[in-house]
Amino acid sequence: MQELIFYSVPIALTLIITAIYLRIKGRVHVASVGILTDAIEQGLVEPPSLHPVVDLNICMGSGACAKACPEKAMGIISGKGVLINPTHCIGHGVCAPACPVGAIKLVFGTARRGIDIPEVKPNFESNVAGIFIAGELGGMGLIRKAAEQGKQAMASIVKRGKSTADYDVIIVGAGPAGIAATLAAKEAGLRYLTIEQEDAIGGTALHYPRRKLVMTAPMVLPIYGKVSVREISKESLIELWEEVVAKTGIKITYSVRLDKMERAGDAIKVHTTKGEFSAGSIVLAIGRRGTPRRLDVPGEEDSKVVYRLLEPEQYRGSNAMVVGGGDSALEAALSLADEPGTRVILSYRGDAFGRVKPKNRERIQAAEKTGNVRVMLKSKIKQITPKAVTIVDGDGVQADVPNEVVVVCAGGILPTAFLKDVGIQVDTRYGS
Repeated sequence: MQELIFYSVPIALTLIITAIYLRIKGRVHVASVGILTDAIEQGLVEPPSLHPVVDLNICMGSGACAKACPEKAMGIISGKGVLINPTHCIGHGVCAPACPVGAIKLVFGTARRGIDIPEVKPNFESNVAGIFIAGELGGMGLIRKAAEQGKQAMASIVKRGKSTADYDVIIVGAGPAGIAATLAAKEAGLRYLTIEQEDAIGGTALHYPRRKLVMTAPMVLPIYGKVSVREISKESLIELWEEVVAKTGIKITYSVRLDKMERAGDAIKVHTTKGEFSAGSIVLAIGRRGTPRRLDVPGEEDSKVVYRLLEPEQYRGSNAMVVGGGDSALEAALSLADEPGTRVILSYRGDAFGRVKPKNRERIQAAEKTGNVRVMLKSKIKQITPKAVTIVDGDGVQADVPNEVVVVCAGGILPTAFLKDVGIQVDTRYGS
């Protein structure tokens, strides 16, 4: 009898533990399936950049990848790791090293949607000698990693030595990679010129909606030192960059767009909206969104037309129009609608908001029901005047509506053609 008890107790405990484990795994499976199903139904199945691909023959379903992902984009289905929320994946890449059996590889693009990635060597130099690429343009939009690439690119340029051109290096872009590269250039005593097409610092972060959190990790900036933040808002991030500039004394020239680059002997000549300059090396630290896409309608040059929404409160009580059908457009319309007395029209040429986050879709539907936002699908802007906007609705009816501000959120023109013009090789990645 005692022998039976001796063996039955551990067996019973094992069965209980196994049952609890299977129950937990079952709940994780159900939750992951639910998230993936919602993503498929909403058409949100294409990751925007670098993302994981799991080898199901190797995966043991430890769940380490899901726990490591700060965006909760990974899940476990049928005991295997799965990218369940593709559009939430922003390329952290922490899932791959977290996998105990090496079942995850990080790739760009998918079988359905390719992503253009310029050819970059390990030292961040492109196939064109003297032109370096760092940050989002090269596929790395994360703050810490983009800043690290900016530093490493500049370290490679320092090894090239001084130049007889106007500058040793010209840095294009004032996002994380561009700022880090500028700091490294100053620290190394190089003659540098940093230009930014926007009128403020921040790079891609300028186009994030207000209060949107940006996940990051501690990073070390030349001259400035260590920045220990794990989670930061857009506003705080921009304040950080402004503080970096103020404390280090680096110089950034704003509202200057790079139009063309060409070889000039041992140097590279750049043509900008503020003149021509030459340098021994160039660092392209520009975003993948490139130049904001315009509507190309009469009156678009009016000062009331903007391509990003920074402070919605300045338009309080106005007649506002937002043009676009992506998350940025919906978020801009909702931010404006939150301001008392602001009348908002959201114009989109499509017949539905197909590729937006479910939460944004629900919020815009609620705002439409309450009358805070007027949604006009299948509509087109025909003309912009100082006091109105001429719009054609889905039935082809044209009307002039009162207006004080037009926010265009139509994405950007990718700089692929610009890169190819100077000879930089651009490959389209389909899951590689």
